[in-house]
Amino acid sequence: MKISDFQDLLKDLYLQNDLNRGVKSTFIWLVEEVGELATILNSTDINKKKVSEELADIIAWAISIANILDVDIEKALFNKYPYKCKKCSSSPCMCEK
Repeated sequence: MKISDFQDLLKDLYLQNDLNRGVKSTFIWLVEEVGELATILNSTDINKKKVSEELADIIAWAISIANILDVDIEKALFNKYPYKCKKCSSSPCMCEK
């Protein structure tokens, strides 16, 4: 599934709820999911299934914010990460070498 397809899916499923909740409350949900991931990663026995669930939630809540603000997340990602490092223009990045 393309990122734009996933964004459209979330828009179809949740946009009205997200708009009713508002961007600030939606952001708080995103931060809570990041906190849940942090708790899992801070444990001595990292459960990959739980990590994958939290990562999915984080991506979904971030896309919900994009939908509220009418941001094309696929376009934003490509503009920010255009198949090469924005600093050194290399792929892979050579900045630390």
